[in-house]
Amino acid sequence: MGRDDFRIIRPNNECDPISVNYTSGSTGKPKGVVYSHRAAYLNSLAEIFRFDMRQMPVFLWTVDMFRCNGWCLTWAMAALGGTNICLRNVSAEIIFDAVSLHKVTHFCGPPAILNTIANAPARASSQSPFPCSVNVVVAGSLPSSEILTKVEGLGFNVYHGYGMTEALGPATIRPWKQTEQEEIRRREGLHNLLLEGVDVKDPKTMESVPNDGKTIGEVMFRGNILMSGYLKSTEITQETLKGGWFHTGDLGVRHPNGYLQMKDRAKDIIISGGEAISTLEVEAVLLGHPKVSEAAVVGQPDALLSEVPCAFVKLKEGFGASAEEIIQFCGDQLPDLMIPRTIVFGELPVNFSGKVQKFAMRETVSANTSLANC
Repeated sequence: MGRDDFRIIRPNNECDPISVNYTSGSTGKPKGVVYSHRAAYLNSLAEIFRFDMRQMPVFLWTVDMFRCNGWCLTWAMAALGGTNICLRNVSAEIIFDAVSLHKVTHFCGPPAILNTIANAPARASSQSPFPCSVNVVVAGSLPSSEILTKVEGLGFNVYHGYGMTEALGPATIRPWKQTEQEEIRRREGLHNLLLEGVDVKDPKTMESVPNDGKTIGEVMFRGNILMSGYLKSTEITQETLKGGWFHTGDLGVRHPNGYLQMKDRAKDIIISGGEAISTLEVEAVLLGHPKVSEAAVVGQPDALLSEVPCAFVKLKEGFGASAEEIIQFCGDQLPDLMIPRTIVFGELPVNFSGKVQKFAMRETVSANTSLANC
């Protein structure tokens, strides 16, 4: 019910704080990220363009509202007079029912939601085709192309986002299409009206790395939709925004066609025998195994090479596989240096928002220097 006497309380200054969002702590050190009224307002408008929203959309809340204020979609939906469908539990059956019943147009979440949809029981997914087009935006490492193709075949348009709490959610978004034009689509997806710059730079010289697809630098942002800073952490804020750019802590390369490719988190990349190994690339291969449900890779100390890949793997329910089988599968697709030397089976350590905690995996590896396949 609305109130006729409702009075809007406006900020004294557009740069005043509107909220504090805590990072989910994938590094083990969560920080309070301060959003300004200005950044939240502008990013809400940007979401309308980037999520291809029309008037009166219907949004299904599978992403948590506490995560970057729901990627600012809480405000974007209000701006468009949209309908919010809220869930107490997220399952494939509930998603399909909500889409059919409420004519959902958009929903967002972590990539794991695509696995949930792809592995839906036949009864849950039998309601396709949907009454309208459904756009799904996920942020994080994408699952295998097999999963993506299946989700698309069920009637969902998949968009891939890259961002973080400090960028008020996804900073870049591109459509996923398994076509020959995918490289072009990825490049177009990097464009953001309110980000003046998205670049890969040498953090010491602040010069852009060459567009050779090989030289690794740090991914950096500059624009109007970034945090004001970290709560009560002036020193960390200044370091993170040094040189007028937001230092993401992510490593990437720039390709000749302008496409920016994410390689790994700076804290996660493995240096083995002087070569840099992207854990994301190894994980992508592991997730392509038909029996693997989840996978994450960290560095394992090695007397000769300094570090070698160690994979934590969760198998799909009802399936069994040996470490040798997983290693052989990786060996057929990866160079020797990138093949995991150890496979640890079981549940992956995650935080309350479902993000894998690699620092906990590294602690496990460090505490078990003689870790063998198990």
